[in-house]
Amino acid sequence: RSFTAQTEGEARVARVLREKFPRASAIRVVDISGGCGAMYEIHVESEEFREKRTVQQHQMVNQVRGGGEEIKSMHGLRIFTSTPKA
Repeated sequence: RSFTAQTEGEARVARVLREKFPRASAIRVVDISGGCGAMYEIHVESEEFREKRTVQQHQMVNQVRGGGEEIKSMHGLRIFTSTPKA
């Protein structure tokens, strides 16, 4: 698979994340389960994370699991969060 092509699952998760984090400066979703949608690596850079501990940031991202049946069926997430550099 090429680096530019997103799977349907990646696109769905990214769409839900963009809705949840409209101020995000960067969102990247990668299906790390070989394309079956069981596990994703998620990178979100957002101003909304400022002043929050890492565990709080990850809890915010983990709430995307409530965003549709296909997302609820994920077995795991690998989450990376950050705030934009000043």
